[in-house]
Amino acid sequence: MMLQDRGGNTPEYLARQAQAFMQAAKERPEIGNVISTFRANVPQIYADVNTDMVLKLGVSPADVNTTLGAFLGGAYVNDFNRFGRLFKVYVQAEPEYRSDASDIRFFFVRGQQGQVVPLSALITTTPTHGPEYTNRFNLYRAAELTGGPAPGFSSVQALDALEAVADQVLPTDMTYAWNAMSFQERAAAGSGALVFGLALLFVFLILAAQYESWSLPLGVLLGTPIAIFGAMLGLWLAGLFLPGYQNNVFAQIGLVMLIGMAAKNAILIVEFAKLKSEEGMSALDAALAAARDRFRPILMTAFSFVLGRDAPAGCQWRRGRSAQSDGYDGIFRHVGGHRDWRVDYSRLVRAGQRSRRRPARCWRVG
Repeated sequence: MMLQDRGGNTPEYLARQAQAFMQAAKERPEIGNVISTFRANVPQIYADVNTDMVLKLGVSPADVNTTLGAFLGGAYVNDFNRFGRLFKVYVQAEPEYRSDASDIRFFFVRGQQGQVVPLSALITTTPTHGPEYTNRFNLYRAAELTGGPAPGFSSVQALDALEAVADQVLPTDMTYAWNAMSFQERAAAGSGALVFGLALLFVFLILAAQYESWSLPLGVLLGTPIAIFGAMLGLWLAGLFLPGYQNNVFAQIGLVMLIGMAAKNAILIVEFAKLKSEEGMSALDAALAAARDRFRPILMTAFSFVLGRDAPAGCQWRRGRSAQSDGYDGIFRHVGGHRDWRVDYSRLVRAGQRSRRRPARCWRVG
């Protein structure tokens, strides 16, 4: 978030408004932390160059600035190769000769007559304070604020809380603007339903072109609602015990991935059922045979996905939880829930097959 000073005030005024805004924001329960690196009272040393003395002694003003900057800050000279490596050469005074403002008496410049003049005779230093740097955002002087939501609150709730605080605290000559990921999140707000709808539509059209049928893709997509429900249920249950779990943008990206995963698992069954049906088997027998034959490959792909993607996410969670883990955890719970659904479905299929081997009275009436 960028606090903008549109009144053209001093940096000290911007710093006071930023501090007042952060104090009011920290009182909101939605805000976990908010900080700013903008400071208007950084200790500084003002170096006043006596131009009259510089011209009187015949010293070049450029030499004064170059000498002062080189010895106190450092100046790049050139590069050289040694031992197969490239080394850079800098000119800089030793730390013990630049620890105090009065140390400029150790540095000298040469005049036009060849005389050596110490910098202390040309420069007067005065302690002061001011901003170390200032940012410009939309051509206005601005202070950048960073932070995060409190446990149990989403990023959307935190952004809404900051906007409410800005409306209450900021004066008329101050305003705010979103930056970086917060700007992208505000710009893409409300587009989740459209993204999910387009994902389902494109998956349906691709499957319709693959099978040359409008009905078979419907059977493939029947597992998608169960997959999304399992992921949302897992995130909700985890949020009851661990407040860090939330439905953020990473979890939504994981949900889009689940549509493809659920369709992939269903394709393994529908494709074989279609082949069995073309061989002359009935629709029920083809479905049962496909579920029996493809049950193990579905488990193999599910376990490989869990071990290949979610296991590293679990290690990341142990080192330090991050927002991306919500997407991984949602996928993990989808795989578990969707796999359990496949297991139950396979058990029903096998129970039906065992029932078919029983006497005819179990299947026929009369």
